[in-house]
Formats: sequence, C-alpha cells, structure tokens
Amino acid sequence: MIATVESCTAGLIAGAITDVPGSSAIFDRGFVTYTNAAKVEMLDVTPATLDAHGAVSEHVAREMAQGALSKSNAQIAVSVTGIAGPGGSEFKPEGRVCFGIATATHSFTETQEFGAIGRKRVRAATVDHALDLLVRNVTNF
Repeated sequence: MIATVESCTAGLIAGAITDVPGSSAIFDRGFVTYTNAAKVEMLDVTPATLDAHGAVSEHVAREMAQGALSKSNAQIAVSVTGIAGPGGSEFKPEGRVCFGIATATHSFTETQEFGAIGRKRVRAATVDHALDLLVRNVTNF
C-alpha cells in the first residue's frame, strides 16, 4: 500500500495514482500538507526541523514521508515539498523540489532542480518524478 504526502503538488500525485482503475488495491491515502502547521499537526514534522531547514528541505521531506508511513496503513510513502513558482529566492529557487521515500526499513531523500519552467510544468515534473521514485523503491522491500 502507498501513501502520498504533498505540499507543492496539493494532491496531484494521489490523483495520478487513483486515475488508474483498480488503484484501491495499492493506494491507502494521501495527505495534502500545504502549510507548516499542517505538516506539524498531520505528520508530526517537528517545528525545530522546519525552523532549522525550512519547509523546502530534504529534512522536512524525510519527516513528511516518515509521518505518513506512521499515520497510514501503507508500506511505502512518498513526499514532496518545493517551490513551484512563481518566485523563490537565492537560496531556494523556483523549481526546487525535495522528495522523500519511507518504508519500514529505509528512507531516502533527494532534491531536484526543475528550474523556472512555470508552476504547471514544475508540478507536472514533480508528479512524474515522484511516481518514478515509487516504482524504483517498491522493489526495495
């Protein structure tokens, strides 16, 4: 079973998975945690992690995925947190997305720089990459 945790995509990954007939056999639930408060309340992301690293960080992506795993019936969780645009900063540019994968035996994070390609394209690229991460990591457990 899969759980998704989404910030910048606001449910698009869960939507892509559940677009496939029969997905109820592999999809448990999705969390949309757009605000920091939602990340803390729904997933137990620690305020200290948010303060130290910001919402768009691999640290937060890891805690998001681990939180989803502990609050669901899933065996694998994928999380995304990023800056779809427009905007960004020198330190966290538009198009930066942090991904997390968590299972009972391992967790993994990475950051992708999609660039300032526009909000819609960043979100679409994020969905594609998250689905690819799920496929690659399902075989790890």
